Amino acid sequence: MRQFKTEKRLNKISKVIKARQHALAVVIENIHDPHNVSAIYRTCDAVGVPNVSLLYTLEEFPKISKVSSASAMKWVKSKKFNSVDKCYSTLKEEGFSIYATLLDESAVSIYDIDMTGKIAFVFGNEHRGVSEDAAEKADKKIYIPMRGMIQSLNVSVATAVTLFEAQRQRALKGMYDFSELSDDEIENFINDWCDK
Repeated sequence: MRQFKTEKRLNKISKVIKARQHALAVVIENIHDPHNVSAIYRTCDAVGVPNVSLLYTLEEFPKISKVSSASAMKWVKSKKFNSVDKCYSTLKEEGFSIYATLLDESAVSIYDIDMTGKIAFVFGNEHRGVSEDAAEKADKKIYIPMRGMIQSLNVSVATAVTLFEAQRQRALKGMYDFSELSDDEIENFINDWCDK
């Protein structure tokens, strides 16, 4: 029975690792509510986003409860940045286009953009949104169309809506059916994850 459980876990780990979308990344900027941060990590794991950049220039990084976030943060890597320039230059060096989410006249609906390329989505602070610096230095501004009186969503909900649209587009192109990693990279990830 124990061997069956071990094999089942190993198969799940292998399947999840192979479906990870290394051409998708998330940047969270100055998000202070630990529940929002935890929810964003859970969405990233669910969609297959392997990396989150934590861009904190004004807020302190929130204390995250190990109970609520450990399951997701264990499987999604984090990088910390204290400047927009450093965060964006790192992503650019890795080949990412940067899409900042905000309500702006020049923003494009998430349903009118191709999300199958190498993209890092930027989500901003609960009250202030994406900073002016982060918005201006992004490659594109995007927004979620809304039909009600309220024109904003909770940041963790906005992240989920955006990432699940990315998943939908990528799934239609079969991008979850093959791995972006080499066999050696997959093996290294499996060994690392089995130790968690």
